[in-house]
Amino acid sequence: MLKVAVVGVNNIGKIHCQTYSENPDAKLVAVCDLVGERAEDMARRYGTKFYTDMKTMLENEEIDIVSIATAGEENGGHHYLPTIMAIEAGKDVLVEKPISNNIEEAREMVRFAAEKNVRLACNLNHSSVPAAYKGKELIEKGELGNLLFLNMKLAIQNVKEATPWFHLRALHPHSIDVLQYFGGEIRRVQAFMTKAPGRTSWSTASINLEFASGAVGHLTGSYDASRLHPIEYCEVAGDKGRFVIDNVYENLTFYPHHSDELLVQRNSIITGVGNFNQTFKNRLDCFIREVKEGIAPHQIQASGAHALACQEVIEAAIRSQMENGEVTDVTKVTMEAVNKI
Repeated sequence: MLKVAVVGVNNIGKIHCQTYSENPDAKLVAVCDLVGERAEDMARRYGTKFYTDMKTMLENEEIDIVSIATAGEENGGHHYLPTIMAIEAGKDVLVEKPISNNIEEAREMVRFAAEKNVRLACNLNHSSVPAAYKGKELIEKGELGNLLFLNMKLAIQNVKEATPWFHLRALHPHSIDVLQYFGGEIRRVQAFMTKAPGRTSWSTASINLEFASGAVGHLTGSYDASRLHPIEYCEVAGDKGRFVIDNVYENLTFYPHHSDELLVQRNSIITGVGNFNQTFKNRLDCFIREVKEGIAPHQIQASGAHALACQEVIEAAIRSQMENGEVTDVTKVTMEAVNKI
């Protein structure tokens, strides 16, 4: 049984604790949070130990996996130090998204994990659903043929005005993850952004994409949407067919070019995804399974290297916006390094 510690147990960290406590191959042995009352409450709830100092926890506890659900600026500003500490201690790590809002720190996290030969994964959970698995299967079986275009929309309501780039860095690791899960590496981007009335941050974005394969695509993202409507849409098309995924996991529809008969896979309320929190369970359970089976660090799903590649695309989009919509290359040096890890 794998022994797990969760660092940061507010909001998303609570979901991590619950998920690990329910996994038969994992045991939650410790929680850590700078807020002592928060850590103590989680420890009491799950019958485990609590700490307010991660160094002390790593020295005192036998741990296989450290799950990092800290927050910080743009939801990723506090991920770097605990991740580096866990890697230094030789632990496998799953970190919340974004891997870091600081691209230099993200690069160092991935580099250091490769140096220490430990698994570094990221909680990119929107691709951890049956609809996405089916879409990937269709692509790999050649049912879509050569990919031509991919369209994505992710729009939620978030009124926070933390930084000018909060919307991009905090939300769209998910969007880019899904796009690269289906389409592979993104090579160039062109971004146009706007601010809703009263906003100080770039709260809505339109981003053109060019994939290394030659396929093209588009991402529409917004923090200005209603909470009452579906949040996500993904369309992937090739020269033999296309599929559409509605609202993260609700259903997939495949439209073959040669036939008017559609393939529809609907989410089952019994065996599928019951609610959005189930996507967290799917993602964390997958990582537990990979560690248990000894999957090599460079072969795990949603690895740190993959998460870094997503952040590189986001940073390229930010550069494009700052340069008045200029077409911008995703950092080639880093992409080459990622491909070698």
